[in-house]
Amino acid sequence: MDRALLGHAEPPRHVWVEEIMGMPISVHLRSRGARPAPSAEAAVRACFDELHEIDRLFSPYRDDSEITRMQRGELTLDDADPRVREVADACHLAEQETRGLFTAHWRGVFDPTGYVKGWAVEQAARRHLAPLVQREPAVGINAGGDMQLFTAADTDWRWNVGITDPHSPETLLATLQVANGAVATSGTAERGEHIIDPRSGRPATSVASATVVADSLAHADVWATAAVVAGFDDRGWVADADTRTGLLVASDGRTARWLDGVPIEVTGVSRV
Repeated sequence: MDRALLGHAEPPRHVWVEEIMGMPISVHLRSRGARPAPSAEAAVRACFDELHEIDRLFSPYRDDSEITRMQRGELTLDDADPRVREVADACHLAEQETRGLFTAHWRGVFDPTGYVKGWAVEQAARRHLAPLVQREPAVGINAGGDMQLFTAADTDWRWNVGITDPHSPETLLATLQVANGAVATSGTAERGEHIIDPRSGRPATSVASATVVADSLAHADVWATAAVVAGFDDRGWVADADTRTGLLVASDGRTARWLDGVPIEVTGVSRV
């Protein structure tokens, strides 16, 4: 996991974890009482159930998913579940906004895998978890290290999110305080060279870790991927990305940070 939820000792913390989309997804609730209310338990269950349903629709590893059937030519976009059209439209917009750094159509096949996780987690969290902060201090969801976080307006409690060094996972490079928003990380540190630059068809390797903070997890996830594809030395996209802040760690150990689209720091000594 790229980051840890490092919350304060109070209020009480409750955690639910379920394996979905091939990864552990956890919900973290900060409650006013010692035990979560039954309504909170029901909301968490509904959130997990929706994510399981999205996985059945979009998983490229299921023979019966709508994405797999589309790739085999057995299903058209017009006949697919309306959520598939929603994701296809969002991927098209993301490709335009990133100027091709992000795409769901590399090699001419519609594969929204790089978008669906962030979108699905955000949608399910907003629908089922966000209403909990009307009576509880805070709730958040963590999907393989990517987070959508909510905090009640009448509390000063904050989520403290630690960003680890991809070259030294036991070391924290930074700690962010987030009340409401999303944090997403992409890069080569944990999954190797799995992100392809669609402009060249080759793996994007110059960024070991790209962490992006934004209002929306879908948005943060897209721009974290785009940052890896752009490469460490090309940060021209930052000013137009509509993110809050972020941290890039290069494969040679250099780091770059920005705040509200403005670069604030580039540091580090080459490791090679």
